[in-house]
Amino acid sequence: QVQLVESGGGLVQVGDSLRLTCAASIPNFNSYTMSWFRQAPGKEREFVAAVHWSGATSHYADAVRGRFTISRENVKNTVYLQMDDLWQEDTAVYYCAADQSSYIHVETNMYHIWGQGTQVTVSS
Repeated sequence: QVQLVESGGGLVQVGDSLRLTCAASIPNFNSYTMSWFRQAPGKEREFVAAVHWSGATSHYADAVRGRFTISRENVKNTVYLQMDDLWQEDTAVYYCAADQSSYIHVETNMYHIWGQGTQVTVSS
């Protein structure tokens, strides 16, 4: 069964760190570009970060570049999102997504495998 399961969300304060984990049950996981998206209340889902299937290339949204780091361990079928120096504006449900492409896409409609999401709340 194809499945993505996110974990690691929680309630933190401004300036704190969190690490999100996405455990993937996908055949040939190492052929998928893996990404994180987020959706805040009343807003559309937006791209956060992506890592190429090889792990050699990553891409970030401007809002998180320099604070968040995406990585993957293909032997464990796992993707991580290290989030440092969290801001209140980072409060959202964070989703893991998979795209069987050699290119990094930022559009939600390019991804066909999604997790159920994990809540991240940053308080002041």
